[in-house]
Amino acid sequence: MKSIYDSFELNNRVKIPCVAFGTYKAAEGKTAGVIGTAIEAGYRYFDTASFYGTEAYLKEAMENSGIPRDEFFIASKVWKDEMGYENTKKAFHATLDRLGTDYLDLYLIHWPLPEPGYTDWKALDLDTWKAMEELYKEGLIRAIGVSNFLPHHIENIWQNCEIYPAVDQIEFHPGYSQEAVLSYCQDKGIQVQAWSPLGRARLSEESLILELAEKYGVSAAQLCLRYALQRNVIPLPKSSSIERMKQNQDIFDFEITMEDMYRLATMPQTGWSGEHPDRERV
Repeated sequence: MKSIYDSFELNNRVKIPCVAFGTYKAAEGKTAGVIGTAIEAGYRYFDTASFYGTEAYLKEAMENSGIPRDEFFIASKVWKDEMGYENTKKAFHATLDRLGTDYLDLYLIHWPLPEPGYTDWKALDLDTWKAMEELYKEGLIRAIGVSNFLPHHIENIWQNCEIYPAVDQIEFHPGYSQEAVLSYCQDKGIQVQAWSPLGRARLSEESLILELAEKYGVSAAQLCLRYALQRNVIPLPKSSSIERMKQNQDIFDFEITMEDMYRLATMPQTGWSGEHPDRERV
């Protein structure tokens, strides 16, 4: 990988850029400004979701940019209260309308359970997946996948699907690498993506992160993003300033040694969001 425009290849041979811009909370000012700045900074892969409330602002920013739709890679997600066969199809078409596009590059189930303790999640996930498979076959989605799914959630789909999940988007960063999920997905040929790849402010104050950032002459954020890439994980950083947006792209001219990668992978748990798909948030 030499730049954010280089790609991984999904299990259906669709090429997916190696770095994305995460749009969660990117339109808190009710404007497309931050997303427009991200386009100006060079990002072309944008990760959104119906829950984020940013789809319409992403549409506005793309239209204002004058860049053709096919130069963007757009991912969105079906939310917890939109799951099920009919609901998923309805939610998907609403997403297309808000984005002003006639297809998505990637569509994900946002969470495996609509709420902790939900007992019939297996059937609900399969109904949701069936709708997504049909949308995929119709050419409305280039790749389908999941988000926040652990191996036992994915196995339910894997054993009962026609089209295997291409992606699992999880919380991933030094101090919370979710090694069991990563190993499972990589064994299955499922591309892992990292939401919260920087692990919040707590991680940037961690002594090992600071030590290694100084060693490599980079910021704590750049170190965390490089860690993800070297684990073959696609990071989805967020930022509101163009300087930080560009800095988060400047992660291709250094390499973390194997020893330091192991040190990062075995850090004590740090920077975890408190989110777990089977439990109440901590």
